[in-house]
Amino acid sequence: MRSFFNMVSLLVLLILSTNIVFVHFFWSAFIAAEWFMKYMFIFAILIFQAYCIMWLIKYFYERPIVNLEYNIKKFLIWGMKDKEINIPETHNAHINYIILFFNKTLNTLKNIKWEFIHGKEIKWEVALAKEIQEKLLSKKSLDVPSLKVIAKSKPAAEIGGDSYDIIHQDDNYYIYVWDATGHGVWAGFIMMMTNALVSWFSKVSKRGNQILALTNDIIKPRVKSSLLMTMLMVRWNEKEKKIYMTWAWHEYLMIYKHDEKKCFKIKSGWVALGMTKNIHKLLKERELDFTPKDIIVLYSDGITEAINLPEKTEHAEMFGEQRLMEAIEKSPNMKQKDYKTAASVFKNITIELSKFMGYKHFQWDDITLAVIQYKSDDYDESMDYDVKVGEEFITEWNW
Repeated sequence: MRSFFNMVSLLVLLILSTNIVFVHFFWSAFIAAEWFMKYMFIFAILIFQAYCIMWLIKYFYERPIVNLEYNIKKFLIWGMKDKEINIPETHNAHINYIILFFNKTLNTLKNIKWEFIHGKEIKWEVALAKEIQEKLLSKKSLDVPSLKVIAKSKPAAEIGGDSYDIIHQDDNYYIYVWDATGHGVWAGFIMMMTNALVSWFSKVSKRGNQILALTNDIIKPRVKSSLLMTMLMVRWNEKEKKIYMTWAWHEYLMIYKHDEKKCFKIKSGWVALGMTKNIHKLLKERELDFTPKDIIVLYSDGITEAINLPEKTEHAEMFGEQRLMEAIEKSPNMKQKDYKTAASVFKNITIELSKFMGYKHFQWDDITLAVIQYKSDDYDESMDYDVKVGEEFITEWNW
């Protein structure tokens, strides 16, 4: 039959026809019987007909609906989370459409519910990872006797992939900025592991290139080849009053020379951590010409690759290295002095970057900035600038 209605109609017609045949046959057979027996027989036939109709309703209507209700209740108490919801079809083609609808709807809702619960678990884990990262990388103010260091980092997501640190070992102060591939949980994990290794190996070796090469020996076998860590480290030796640079495929080191009133960019080396095995011979440490009143700027590509539009389009411009150098050179001098300070440079870079990014800017990447000043004998911190930027200079982006 092409439809349930036709099938039920045929069954009812068959019952009625059978009833007529039975009544005619038994009425003829009991023609001489008492009237009581005749009507009792008719009543029995009617009861049988009612039972058949009730059985049809139960089998074709009630049982499918009860089965559907049972599966919906199991879904509501989350008793079907580990298996596909599949309510059996019936002989009723019309109810089968309803069952098909609920099959698809319940499975879709089950997936949404699972993703929601799983998402809450992931959100909690990310929050925990963020808390661990913040505690591990909590930046305590570390005074370097001859230097003034101002550094900040702002992640684009819950967990950052780049940051900075300052480590003190004997006469050496290691100031470094790093940037892991991308941002988020994986980048944050690589960043925390690398920072812990650098901290440990600074107790074993003094030179920056040796520390980073030893760190790479541990990282490379344990992470995917697509996960890299770039780093720029400067080592200040307080006893020698000298500064050294180790570059692991990071951004340029910017150095402002007070005597020349000009900013220069320095690049050295080409290999990142995690890129290849055994980089001991590839990483080099070089001494920089760094005299009192000079300033060094370390940063991540979140600054130079920041754009001036809310979204990445072909019309968007990047902040770039030239604008960064101009922001350094145009930083104001210290009050009543003829030289720039770490505070004035840091503050001016923040202002220029904020103005360039514009209103409602979306931060696409983690941003880290560290400014190092070689203090002169007449440096007076009480006369220096406040790093905090006024609201009139800040758009949507801020430290």
